[in-house]
Amino acid sequence: MQQLQGRVAVITGAASGIGLALAQRFGREGMRLVLADIEAAALARVQAQFQAQGVPALAVQVDVMDEAQVAALADAAYRHYGAVHLLCNNAGVTAPALRAPTWETRTADWQWVLGVNLMGVVHGVRAFVPRMLAGGEPGHIVNTASVAGLISGPGPYFASKHGVVCLSEGLYKDLRAAGAKLSASVLCPGLIRTAILDAERNRAAAFGGATDLSTLPEASQRAAAGFRESLQSGYEPAQVADAVADAVRDDRFYIVPAQAPLVEMLRLRMQDILEGRNPSLPPGR
Repeated sequence: MQQLQGRVAVITGAASGIGLALAQRFGREGMRLVLADIEAAALARVQAQFQAQGVPALAVQVDVMDEAQVAALADAAYRHYGAVHLLCNNAGVTAPALRAPTWETRTADWQWVLGVNLMGVVHGVRAFVPRMLAGGEPGHIVNTASVAGLISGPGPYFASKHGVVCLSEGLYKDLRAAGAKLSASVLCPGLIRTAILDAERNRAAAFGGATDLSTLPEASQRAAAGFRESLQSGYEPAQVADAVADAVRDDRFYIVPAQAPLVEMLRLRMQDILEGRNPSLPPGR
């Protein structure tokens, strides 16, 4: 999709992190924005910032786990702008405790993480893609996975991101087979300087509530602290947004702004598969 100026971008998880960086980049490209997030106050602040800059921005509070709310987001976008050309299914969560061994992960953790990270993307595709196809205009869908969706690890976060990668590959193939003017990409970032480890601030009590880190085994507490430190030394979200904008224009499917050690882990996993080896353990395991 070469032409961005004047077109409409819908971004979930738009009030912070990568989602906010995407909104800022596409706003600079002259796109009209639909900002979706579960946090009403943060969303209102971001909308006000865009409007002060003269960037058209509609804000809609949405819990992407709820299919009806995502459908209402699509209704609002089409009612306000009449079309959608770029859909960024970006909302995602994790938690410090979710790096625990798979057998120690609670059912509520699986329900929450898969509900947001995977089903949120499913709901976005179902709510928007039929209308985008019917509109007959060029468009693009970007689904945010993670480099965790290309390597492997324990628990629901890795599983959810693998699901997003697979779903996105299937979506791309379906669009190509249909001869559609739409295309798709999957975003698989590495370590990015965001507050994703604080995502439990939006975790409902029905899904276990926020983790009390003091109740975790000492090894898990150290792992959580180490991961938080790694994130703070990661790439800036703006770098990810630049990579996404380039990929949308170039119609490039895989977007992998990840650090070299993570790319090497991906290469090793592919070699394990192709050579029929058992999975290699990550460094330090």
